[in-house]
Amino acid sequence: MSTVGRDQSETADHRWDGLDPSRARKLVDARLQFHHAAQLATAAGISFLAAEADDSHTNLEWLAQRRALASHVIPAPIPFRIAVRPADLTLLALDAGDRCIDEIALDGRTLVEAAEWVRVRVVRFGANGARYTLRRHYVIPGHPVISGKPFDASAQEDLAALADWFNDADLVLRALASQTVDAGPVRCWPHHFDIATLITLAPISGELSRTIGAGLEPGDEDYAQPYFYVNLHPTPNTSVLPDLGGGGVWHTEGWMGAVLPATALTADGTQQLAQVDEFLTTATSACRLLLA
Repeated sequence: MSTVGRDQSETADHRWDGLDPSRARKLVDARLQFHHAAQLATAAGISFLAAEADDSHTNLEWLAQRRALASHVIPAPIPFRIAVRPADLTLLALDAGDRCIDEIALDGRTLVEAAEWVRVRVVRFGANGARYTLRRHYVIPGHPVISGKPFDASAQEDLAALADWFNDADLVLRALASQTVDAGPVRCWPHHFDIATLITLAPISGELSRTIGAGLEPGDEDYAQPYFYVNLHPTPNTSVLPDLGGGGVWHTEGWMGAVLPATALTADGTQQLAQVDEFLTTATSACRLLLA
């Protein structure tokens, strides 16, 4: 059964953007710059929220109306969020209603300069700007911006394409989560930089919990392109894997899960939502069978 329909998933603020599979392998630098820029938003959670065991205080939400990744709302005399818009690498200071209070282009600016800009805005919201820090307890892929090189937003088509991937993933994953029992919220995790929902299944005979993760990874060491995935825990011992729909394939090296690489998508933007829907639906069902 399909999990996503245009009447269920598309709204005036959130519609499927046609994706260009032919550009998918050209997005590496845009993705790395956005990954580092997004840490400016994650830093708000690290700096001002109580640490959670699952690191959920660090994760980010895609705001379709802003086309940006945003931190959790930070409690302050004036509650606020910090967000980053990938299409033009812009840093945003939002209020609790997601209204933009101020913004600054990251193009030509360093991480240090951007962090200082945030500190000034944090003070204006009534919080302690000195608490805002870019220190974090995990490592992300390297890029020259970490050594002081300014951000470069000149590859505008790549950045805009990357924004489309995040927007579409959020759209289809929210629809999946809304129709799936025990699916968690759709969030972007700043370590691996995937945007995903986690489905928690009931344990069998007192065993550890079983989970299925469904999401989009914008690219990593396994695939130098965006890819949708559905993975599962614990990893089953099996030599026979169920068939997948939508052009999906099984990934079994290093980790096990179903993947739909960007280059496997149809070039017809009007058919892509149905294809991704078919992949997520069949892959989620297959993982349920494997965990049964």
